[in-house]
Amino acid sequence: MDHQSIDKPAGTHGGKAEARFWVMKQRWFDLLFAHWPLPPARLQSCLPPGLPLDTYGGEAWIGILPFRMNGIRARWLPPIPGGTAFPELNVRTYVRVGGRPGVYFFSLDTSHALAAALARRFYHLPYFRAEMSVRSGPGEGWVRYACRRTRGGGAGETAFCGMYRPLSAPFSAAPGSLVHWLTERYSLYTVKRGGKVLRCDISHEPWQLQMAEVRLAENSMTAGQGLPFQLEGAPLVHYAREREVEIGWIRPAAEYRNTDGEG
Repeated sequence: MDHQSIDKPAGTHGGKAEARFWVMKQRWFDLLFAHWPLPPARLQSCLPPGLPLDTYGGEAWIGILPFRMNGIRARWLPPIPGGTAFPELNVRTYVRVGGRPGVYFFSLDTSHALAAALARRFYHLPYFRAEMSVRSGPGEGWVRYACRRTRGGGAGETAFCGMYRPLSAPFSAAPGSLVHWLTERYSLYTVKRGGKVLRCDISHEPWQLQMAEVRLAENSMTAGQGLPFQLEGAPLVHYAREREVEIGWIRPAAEYRNTDGEG
């Protein structure tokens, strides 16, 4: 399914796409959006049944997003034991279910064991344990990021190591542009055992992006998921400094069809 522009997210108000009922808040920092185009057939074959690939201009895209998070709190619970600040790196592509654009994660790596276990248990997401480090400081503005998976598929072989920095003033992606299509997505999808498609909505102000530079020393993040390709060539890269994010509960995607104009 090819879309040259992204639909306006349901619940948009005052520039913010709002989850109907948030259960967790997080702050994300120093995000790198690194994207590579791929032929749609190569990616569709890697998706579970029931998740149609979304494309732009006839191309599919896979993204790698390293960042760090802080200020994590659940609506009804105390802060996660062991601290609320840790890095995460995800590998994702883009799908569209019932007319609603969203994200599908091939993997999410984090150094926080409890956070990974909870996300696997309650959100059915493919989290993995990893050794990770993030360093940034004054000067030229580089963020130095390293991730090596230690548990699960591809342990010891799945890694990302590089550095990135912003190059431009912040800007908002123009609606209908490729950058907007890649970044302004407010739903994630996953598939539960038995084939049921689940959806979770998130909420945040539109991204303030910056053009960026990245230098990769190692990138084998697709290998651990058994994806039948390597990411080659220079990626399309953007940087975002910070966003507060509200995360809703996850539930069957079919339940949304009568509440946000889908189906």
